Amino acid sequence: MSAAEIVDWANSIIWSKALIYLCLGAGLFFSILTRFVQVRQIKEMARLLIHGSSSAQGISSFQALSVSLSGRVGVGNIAGVAAAIGFGGPGAVFWMWLVAFLGASTAYVESTLGQIYKVEYQGEYRGGPAFYFDRGLGQRWLGILFAVAAIISCGLFLPGIQANAVGNAFTQVTGEGAIVFGNIGAYKLLALVVIVTLLAIIIFGGIKRIARFAELVVPFMAAGYILMAVIIVAMNIQELPGVIKLIFEDAFSPMAGVGAAIGWGVKRGIYSNEAGQGTGPHAAAAAEVQHPAQQGFVQSFSIYVDTLFVCSATAFMILITGTYNVQGTLEAGQFIVQNVAPATEIGSPAFTQMAVSTVFGGFGQIFVALAVFFFAFTTIVAYYYIAETNITYLSYITKTPSLLFITKCFIMISVAYGVVSATGYIWGIGDLGVGLMAWINIIGIIVTYFIWKPTIKALKDYEEQQKAGVKEFIFDPVKLGIRNATFWEERLKNQQKSSSND
Repeated sequence: MSAAEIVDWANSIIWSKALIYLCLGAGLFFSILTRFVQVRQIKEMARLLIHGSSSAQGISSFQALSVSLSGRVGVGNIAGVAAAIGFGGPGAVFWMWLVAFLGASTAYVESTLGQIYKVEYQGEYRGGPAFYFDRGLGQRWLGILFAVAAIISCGLFLPGIQANAVGNAFTQVTGEGAIVFGNIGAYKLLALVVIVTLLAIIIFGGIKRIARFAELVVPFMAAGYILMAVIIVAMNIQELPGVIKLIFEDAFSPMAGVGAAIGWGVKRGIYSNEAGQGTGPHAAAAAEVQHPAQQGFVQSFSIYVDTLFVCSATAFMILITGTYNVQGTLEAGQFIVQNVAPATEIGSPAFTQMAVSTVFGGFGQIFVALAVFFFAFTTIVAYYYIAETNITYLSYITKTPSLLFITKCFIMISVAYGVVSATGYIWGIGDLGVGLMAWINIIGIIVTYFIWKPTIKALKDYEEQQKAGVKEFIFDPVKLGIRNATFWEERLKNQQKSSSND
């Protein structure tokens, strides 16, 4: 077997239906255990986004949300949704909504764990699955395994893929320009210089600069994209009731294939919102909050932003303008539904570009290209931060000098290569890392629940303080029976010492 065939074989195992059912099952499991915290606490989620603040060591809740959204809101929100519709039919959108709704509870659990077991290291807050498997479960080997998987996928392979999308989006607006090196045009080389320079400025500034960048770009990026979708829907408002009816009817339609709709809807939903994959807790742990549950609430809300807002924007634009095909289990080149040219690539931004062009003409192509540019670039920054945090974890446990400078150089090389050429089985290797992260994280947080129940204890404690009407929340892990949450133990001691001095 060739290397590419080995990677494909491994991916067929890791990304099997078992992982889809595991993500759905975990979401349902934690929704029931938390009594659907993603619904009950939605008002508190909004409050925390507005009132959160940063510190010298940590970033604000809103900044942490923006950093995690920069990873979630990516090319998958444009091309991934198109693939779900193209292969699973309009009903796949319903299953994307369902997995987002259930996944919001999983996001609460993993992000609260990230906060509980975070550490302060070299003047910054750090945390994530590697930390909570090590400190919470007491399984350092599992923390190391997760860290290695995250570094390989998020630090080496996935940034190059996203960089290729950024480079293509850049030249889609400017053109390739004169060929100056091999088969690379002048504007592609200009894109490489611009992208690598911007990335270097951001990542060499640390988490504070990453957070400020995400805080400025991500809300603007998502809001602009959603606004465009609202305009398109408004101009085709008479079609909206039929589109909503189509989504719900097709979700269970034998003609479109219930299995295809569920499979593609759930898989693309998981790819998009990343609930349970262990990516969100890295940014969540960096936030400055009074109580770990607070950032769990905020990260739960991020799932709604990603799937229910941004992915839905793409879906409604495509469906309401009818710019899509649905490939069935028929012979190659035949479709269950064919509204556009059969050669149109499913799983690319093409459906979305055509949808925007029906209302805005040639500007639609430019708008989607710009959206891809910003979505993909912010995802690269988020990938770097995940890789950086896991490199920091390995330095933290081994007490060795940090390798962050080398990591920064490697990711810029990966991005530079990706801009001009992201071919071969690099996609498959990246998917292997992400899939392995998901398996480790979901199983790990379920096992953690059965052994210690830290996130449920934290939720109960927070809601009791809510009912008591406290202004300043306090988290006492020892009192709650949560072990090894040393950051919060020390913080509480300092608070008590400060109060006694006053």
